[in-house]
Amino acid sequence: MANTTPSGWTLTFGAWLIAAVSTLGALFLGEVMGYAPCVLCWYQRIAMFPLVLVLAAGLLPFDPRVVRYALPLALAGLGVALFHLALIAGWITESLKPCQQGVPCSDPQVIWFGFVSIPLLSAVSFAVIAGLLLATHLKGTK
Repeated sequence: MANTTPSGWTLTFGAWLIAAVSTLGALFLGEVMGYAPCVLCWYQRIAMFPLVLVLAAGLLPFDPRVVRYALPLALAGLGVALFHLALIAGWITESLKPCQQGVPCSDPQVIWFGFVSIPLLSAVSFAVIAGLLLATHLKGTK
């Protein structure tokens, strides 16, 4: 019977693919659609954009140690995205809002299907990337 579990390279490639699609999506929304990112969106971009390069560098040739460089970026981005979602939901007090000037962080610019916002997409992307990186790490330690 053949081993059908994904390899570390495949898991890392999946993480890279999500990071690349997320980066292209952020650039499309900002540059083509004209949505100006808020401060928290910028922080999420700061965590996501380098993942494309870091994960690509770990793929060719495959280096399982890429997890130690990419996972902190994914977890930091996930933390900012979750904070952003809590801010939109109204769980964060007015005094902790980081967006005092420019685009407000508490008002989502885009809502699809009545609940899907850009910070939600970001949180899902960072969570899946982190999960794939953890799976890569666990695969390498066996």
